[in-house]
Amino acid sequence: LDRSRQALRLEGYDAPYFVAATVRDARRSYVSGKSGALFQSADTRNRLVSVDVRVGDYAMDSSEDPDEFYNQNQKYQPNNLAPLDASPAALRRAIWLLADFRYKAALMSFLTVKAKAVNDPKERLAGSMSREPAFVHVEPSRPWKFDRAPWEAVVRKTSAVFLDYPEVFDASVEVGAVRLTRYMVNSEGTRVRTVDDYYQLFVTAVARADDGMLVQDVLTYYGRAPSDLPALDRVLKDTRDLADRMRRLRAAEVLDPQTVPVLMSPQATGVFFHETVGHRLEGFRQNNEEEGRTFKGQIGQRILPEFIDVYDDPETTHWDGISLNGAYRVDDEAVRGRRAELVEAGILRGFLMGRRPVEGVAQSNGHGRSDGFQRPVGRMANLVVRGRSPVPDASMKAMLLDEVRRQGKPFGLIVETIAGGATNTSSYGFQAYKGQPRIAWRVDAQTGAETLVRGFEIVGTPLSSINRIVATGDRYDVFNGYCGAESGMVPVSAVAPAMLFAEMETQRAQQETERPLILPPPAVGAIGGAR
Repeated sequence: LDRSRQALRLEGYDAPYFVAATVRDARRSYVSGKSGALFQSADTRNRLVSVDVRVGDYAMDSSEDPDEFYNQNQKYQPNNLAPLDASPAALRRAIWLLADFRYKAALMSFLTVKAKAVNDPKERLAGSMSREPAFVHVEPSRPWKFDRAPWEAVVRKTSAVFLDYPEVFDASVEVGAVRLTRYMVNSEGTRVRTVDDYYQLFVTAVARADDGMLVQDVLTYYGRAPSDLPALDRVLKDTRDLADRMRRLRAAEVLDPQTVPVLMSPQATGVFFHETVGHRLEGFRQNNEEEGRTFKGQIGQRILPEFIDVYDDPETTHWDGISLNGAYRVDDEAVRGRRAELVEAGILRGFLMGRRPVEGVAQSNGHGRSDGFQRPVGRMANLVVRGRSPVPDASMKAMLLDEVRRQGKPFGLIVETIAGGATNTSSYGFQAYKGQPRIAWRVDAQTGAETLVRGFEIVGTPLSSINRIVATGDRYDVFNGYCGAESGMVPVSAVAPAMLFAEMETQRAQQETERPLILPPPAVGAIGGAR
């Protein structure tokens, strides 16, 4: 790093003002199976290195060129592999090749940035990179071993449950464990090593309704320690509940497009806020002309109902005993992660910030995140939505029915789980979001009877939807998962209460129908006694 900072210079051109290098060492164990049998069981390891070289200065540098990391003008591009052996010589050569490539790309990009500034009529109100103090944080490198043998037994026993449910034509059980060690250094004096463990267990089931529509559901368990994953008895019980639910989903009614009041469970609310609010509060979006910049320049203005607060805190590791997948101590720009106050009593207070400043916010709050391949940008970690005037959870359904009857609607909806979501934040196209419920009930306006429904999506525009929030419950829950956006796939969490919306729009899900399997599944005995 010092060698590059001091001597990496092409005569007649600027020298780098900032150089950083990161090595990500990932040890992975993976077990998967179907129909009572093991399909995969393996341990892998890789190390990837990334190098950031910037030309210019903190006020304006090469990183403002959106194509800098994808420069096609250089004929040879080195890969990002780092040695698994403890070989300083091999690692130095890998960094040397990448630093040369990145420096040349930065020179070309800086010329592009300066050229664009010639005709840009806007006053520059934010720089290219925030000045952050040197940070030294070195965590102990503790031993790690994931014993696959007991989890192989869990996979076999759990996947065998579906042999009793011929309607579920495909099902799988997967267990994964990752030890991620990050080494980060930069020319400002920062030296960081972090050690993080991630564990997950998935049970996925797929069936087809009589009308040919595909029906899917999944159980997900996340943790940061092996003890966070459930015991076999609970997994077996939850899996049988899942299989029984699949039977009911196959026979469930397809919901026609409607605009009705909706009561979302805490987990569903977490996904909703992640898509509609969280992504639009990522700081880097406020600088990009191609973004919709929904909340640009609105710090100090009301963007949500006054009874709602939102913040994001990567330093929170658990919520009511549940491990949070998005927790970390240091972000991917080697800045300490800390709580970002986003919305207070409905008033916008800030953004999710990496080291790219935005108008009115000059410093990072430790939310620069990346998968190791892309340049880090401000992203969510642990998004927390709080209600200031909570309603007892037991009263939320009654409030839903009151709202349905007040509007004269035939029914309302209770959404229990959502299969992730998607949102468009760009300036071209529509500012919209959608989420596909996995488990949802239609609630009759007169009787309050709940009927399982399928085949629909919740859609809308963010500003309209968030201003139709009527109330929040007093019970909170956690949604854990992964989010893929501009800087790659990163682990995230969302914590939220149940939430009542006066109105939401539904549309039919985009699912093509297909003829079911011609033959029934083979008899269990023909599989070789899987159980």
